[in-house]
Amino acid sequence: MDCTWFCWPRNYNFDFEEPQPFSLPLPIPDWPQGGGFAEGKICIGDLEVMMVTELESIWSCRYSEKGSKGAAFYKPKEIPEGFYCLGHYGQPNNQPLHGFLLVARETTYSAKNASPALQKPLDYTLVWSSFSWSGDESGEECGYIWLPAPPEGYRSLGFVVTKGPTKPSLDLVRCVRSDLTDTCETHDLIADMEPMFPDFPCQFWKVRPCHRGMQGKGIPVGTFYCSTNFVDEVLCTFCLKNFDSSLQAMPNLEQVHSLIDHYGPTVFFHPKDIYLPSSVSWFFKNGATLYKKGIKMGEEILSGGSNLPKGGENDGEYWIDLPDDSRNNSVKLGNLESAELYVHVKPALGGTFTDIAMWVFCPFNGPATIKIGLLNFSLSKIGEHVSDWEHFTLRVSNFTGELWSVYFSQHSGGEWVEASGLEFMNGSNKPVVYSSKSGHASFPHPGCYLQGSEKYGIGVRNDVARSKFAVDSSTKYKIVAAEYLGDAVVEPCWLQYMREWGPKVTYNSTSELEKILNYLPLNLRLRAENIFDSLPMELYGEEGPTGPKEKNNWEGDERC
Repeated sequence: MDCTWFCWPRNYNFDFEEPQPFSLPLPIPDWPQGGGFAEGKICIGDLEVMMVTELESIWSCRYSEKGSKGAAFYKPKEIPEGFYCLGHYGQPNNQPLHGFLLVARETTYSAKNASPALQKPLDYTLVWSSFSWSGDESGEECGYIWLPAPPEGYRSLGFVVTKGPTKPSLDLVRCVRSDLTDTCETHDLIADMEPMFPDFPCQFWKVRPCHRGMQGKGIPVGTFYCSTNFVDEVLCTFCLKNFDSSLQAMPNLEQVHSLIDHYGPTVFFHPKDIYLPSSVSWFFKNGATLYKKGIKMGEEILSGGSNLPKGGENDGEYWIDLPDDSRNNSVKLGNLESAELYVHVKPALGGTFTDIAMWVFCPFNGPATIKIGLLNFSLSKIGEHVSDWEHFTLRVSNFTGELWSVYFSQHSGGEWVEASGLEFMNGSNKPVVYSSKSGHASFPHPGCYLQGSEKYGIGVRNDVARSKFAVDSSTKYKIVAAEYLGDAVVEPCWLQYMREWGPKVTYNSTSELEKILNYLPLNLRLRAENIFDSLPMELYGEEGPTGPKEKNNWEGDERC
């Protein structure tokens, strides 16, 4: 495998307190019965898999004096009879323990195949060890990272960790027949050793399937990746692939409502935000107008959007604008009483998770505020556009119905936050979502988030805080799409509108920025110019967004 192993210096302490297991504030309820949702096992064709969340520590390490950086590795505490482990779990040591490992067994369908779905590895290759520099001459307290060597026609799905130099038993894990696997990629970094040990670079990563989204069949098994070669590395471990097209573990409509009732977040808008959300129907009823290219007069949109053009693509032929009368300014401010979340339910990670995407609509996106060091500049135009669509996504395990993570959409990107890193409403399992002032990006905690450079304190401010302006998505929502449920959910007419929800207006934003930059010393001005040049182009013109269905994350995975 062309791998190398290396060790940490003796002067680094490997002993520290283990991460404590995380659990949601309240127990998971009994979900409505029906189908295969939250039944504990999922059939994916030749294999049946279970999720193990009770994990037992194998070995932990740190590489900073205060123990704030490092990694911890785990194996399943118990494996149900007939199931087999596929690899071990790893995570940062400064976070609560919150992870899983899938264990697998062959189905009766698999028995009909000429080759078994699971096979023992032939051997193990040592990839990394802490022995040489640990100060432990016996090596019994050291960590060893091993890669299973699969038989021909099979693939390894994860690395194995041991405390001590003894090679793992060949019975410890199983390799999976190649046709039942899919490719995967690294994403969240667990621990990076390169800055401390440039001569022996190594990184531990979490992995995820390459093929994700509604049509993706890749299933993560919860294992980690050990990388010793950072240049275009092709991963030597894989994930599972779901061959059961029925998606039998996805929740039915009653179960979806129960999930939203239990986990639906409360969305807090900034106390100084004047551009609040509304329902789409309120926006239409209060004068929103449809315009067609080449025709000066617009057409008021019916409350359900039935007169909007359906389908097609964003070709610039149509756009929506605010009413061209006395209602213009008042419609910009929205109507919090009518506001509701628009829900899209879809399979994720090969149907082993459910994504509940919740979309927020605001009639207007306000101007941005620029931060340069200790100075703040409120802009008059930059950042403004008619209509604003933002969202956040709940990811729920289909094995148990447990909320696993939440995605927070933030302008041109976003971030996944595991349940252990969320803020919850008192006495509930309902997360808190903070919507930023004027721009309505979503964040997990109050504060000021910069779109630009946190290092230099230069960029566009995203201010979030609790206030009396809030929407409880567990009660104020509509399910607008769930393709896997067939005709059970009727999509509203406005969801089929694929053009822009606001006009395109180009203005000279350069002059507004130049007035700000002229206040600055030359060296700071040049640095600020470079940072502003790197910001998304939509900041420099007023252009309404397309609707939710036109976004690439409607069918694909979230951007991060």
